[in-house]
Amino acid sequence: MQSFTYDYPVKNYFGAGAVEQALAAEMPRMGSVVMLAYGGGSVKRTGVYDKVVEALNGAGKTVVDFAGIMPNPTYEKCLEGAALARHEHVDFILAVGGGSVFDCCKVISAQAKLSEDIDHYEHVQGKVPTEFIPMGCIVTLSGTGAEQNNGAVITNEATHVKGPFVGALADWAALDPALTLTVPHAQFMSGAYDTLSHCMESFFGTPREANVTDDMNLAIQRNVIRNMRVIAADDQNLEARSELVYDSAMAENGMLKIGKVTDFQAHMIQHQYGAYTHTNHGFGLAVIHPALYRHLAPEAPAQFARWAREVWGATAEDDLAAAREGIDALQAFTAEMGLPTTFAEMESDASDDTLRKVADTAILTGGCVKKLERDEIFQILTECR
Repeated sequence: MQSFTYDYPVKNYFGAGAVEQALAAEMPRMGSVVMLAYGGGSVKRTGVYDKVVEALNGAGKTVVDFAGIMPNPTYEKCLEGAALARHEHVDFILAVGGGSVFDCCKVISAQAKLSEDIDHYEHVQGKVPTEFIPMGCIVTLSGTGAEQNNGAVITNEATHVKGPFVGALADWAALDPALTLTVPHAQFMSGAYDTLSHCMESFFGTPREANVTDDMNLAIQRNVIRNMRVIAADDQNLEARSELVYDSAMAENGMLKIGKVTDFQAHMIQHQYGAYTHTNHGFGLAVIHPALYRHLAPEAPAQFARWAREVWGATAEDDLAAAREGIDALQAFTAEMGLPTTFAEMESDASDDTLRKVADTAILTGGCVKKLERDEIFQILTECR
């Protein structure tokens, strides 16, 4: 394993009543002006919004509403939120929703404390913010694990770049699995696939030899797959949802990356595909992973074979044959879960022009087993049609 220093400051409240427990414990440290940030109308339709506002008002807080954070949050929306936070002298940001809301708020938290444009600050000057408005997260949609880290993925519509930012790390997160019942089935399954993707992206980095971090990773992958199958058969199964909510947190709280240089090449390709098509993140990953892995497996057959045998039960004795068996099983599982296996099933743009732009702009990751050429990424994308 690589050398590492591990420090984890996010306090997690997990289980039934987690929101009430978190608010009761954290309210004294939230200041007097709280920005309540969320996405669409589901937070209000399901009563989550009213419950949170009632608790904040009961504690004497001034609530500043920031609504309409979209899937694939835009840079413009981040700037809008930062301007509002500065104008209203916000002391604390309470983000309610899933990864899109949390990512947007991480950047808002940092930008509100900066006197210059955070995009230029991070991506041109190469600096990282050090001051933030404190924030907390109430999870209604799991999968991204965004409440567990300080990374954000933001779409700049002007430049067609969907890329990473460093923002605030949440002080705390409330994870009540029952709240995931408020989102549509397909959205929940998309998030669960994102969790599986995070695990695979961490596993397929270096070192490629067996290690304790990867042993935990493979166990979590099996858990995700088992519980996604439970949810596919019984959407209301709260125990399976509980497992998947915690799987999501484990995938992105750093535990599966200890001592690793991770891959995340599939994510980088999907990010750019999403930047050009504004499509669902988990759906895009479900389509891209098998096609990408068919190109990568010959470069690390033993690593792919271990994954195929321990996660999917592959039986082939030859490593590359076993790896391909596992990739086929991944694609079959995707279809079994009702997730798309092609861009055509997503009803998204897969024209040569769009796929060429994606291939030419996707970030190439250092942990990927193969240094992909732009033409090969284009080829992979055409195989996803």
